[in-house]
Amino acid sequence: MLLGSEQLLASSRLKGLRVGILANPSSVDHDFRHIVDRLGAASDFELAAIFGPQHGFRSDLQDNMIETPHTTDPAHGVPVFSLYSETREPTKEMLDLIDVLIIDLQDVGARIYTFIYTMANCLRAAAKTGTPVIVCDRPNPIGGVQVEGPMLEPGYESFVGQFPIPMRHGMTVAELAKLFNEHHGIGAPLEIVPMEGWSRKLYFDDIEIPWVMPSPNMPTLETAIVYPGTVLFEGTMVSEGRGTTRPFELIGAPWLDGAKLTERLRGLNLGGVHFREVVFEPTFQKHAKTPCGGCQLHLQSRWDFEPVKVGTALLREIYGLAPDQFQWRDPPYEYEHDKMPIDILAGSTQLREQIEAQVPLEEIADSWRAGVKDFEELREPYLLY
Repeated sequence: MLLGSEQLLASSRLKGLRVGILANPSSVDHDFRHIVDRLGAASDFELAAIFGPQHGFRSDLQDNMIETPHTTDPAHGVPVFSLYSETREPTKEMLDLIDVLIIDLQDVGARIYTFIYTMANCLRAAAKTGTPVIVCDRPNPIGGVQVEGPMLEPGYESFVGQFPIPMRHGMTVAELAKLFNEHHGIGAPLEIVPMEGWSRKLYFDDIEIPWVMPSPNMPTLETAIVYPGTVLFEGTMVSEGRGTTRPFELIGAPWLDGAKLTERLRGLNLGGVHFREVVFEPTFQKHAKTPCGGCQLHLQSRWDFEPVKVGTALLREIYGLAPDQFQWRDPPYEYEHDKMPIDILAGSTQLREQIEAQVPLEEIADSWRAGVKDFEELREPYLLY
């Protein structure tokens, strides 16, 4: 299997050009060589600028909503522009330094992961300046077959959701770039370098590319698999396990009875997962240095596991156990100051209202299916594999 970046660098496409690159630590090849180092070592073109997404080019900022400053890369002596700063879109002055912008980012397959919107913002900027953009494709680590979850509805766009796609979209970064650019009318001069040898049924551990954390709280493939569901807890005051070694796999709060929660969850007979009662103590963020009761999700069968349904079940049962202690998180969240964080994560007010009304889980999941079916038909022309 070959990555898009590996195929691009084996070609003469960049000869004589001033090159900009949007990347982070996970932008490596099969041999752990980082794309910036490979670009910087080339003699037939010039590495002119580096761009970094949320958490920074070095992914050295742990938490969400902490902006990254612009800097200079000490190894290559070129500017590093943060696109999670006072600007989330490259400025004309930034793009004037380059002849082409390469995007080589590892997505995790969830609508709310911001890297795909940094890519979209780059396409918007490039459409204004006419700067060519080359998107080097990478695997969707949780496969390209399963699609699940509520759609983003008009009026709930944000930096964690710019387009009407389901929570688990089942597309690669290059497929999303084509969808955004063509169907949603961005209109940038876009070139795709696809992978060779990837198929939609593959998970990340089915291929020989090294796993490098795409962001500080995405340590393992298992994190990525549960993330499309348990990320919903960012919209609550229940800990999603940030500040532990198992973010998004540990869910809990100081007031939560983990034994009662796991008993209720096991009674739902949800596929592909085992719920185990735990007590954990986050080292930072929500409930830092405070013991939290709750549960850990143990994956047993990824093909039977429905992350968004499981995350919704957790929300529903925790709310049902302690409605007086459960709290939705208040704004601001990811540059959105008015709407509830849970609403921009879920894509509308519907999921929050369903949880509060204790609508049966199967009925909640059924409410997504028509939107998912429509999306699967919509995405078909943009699939590369």
